[in-house]
Amino acid sequence: MKAPQFITDEKGNKISVILPLDEYEKILEELEELEDIRLYDEAKKEDDGDRILLSDYMKKRKKDA
Repeated sequence: MKAPQFITDEKGNKISVILPLDEYEKILEELEELEDIRLYDEAKKEDDGDRILLSDYMKKRKKDA
């Protein structure tokens, strides 16, 4: 792993970071995975357990159209 490079202001405070592209893409992938997990957990909490068959849904949808 290549060490990140920092951009500093005139006082020496770090204000930005430069990462290799592959590391940046890996971070983005991991963030997307975490978001997917969060959304799954949220949906699971809201699940009331009611289910219908796809064929029943399609019949109702066709009937309502």
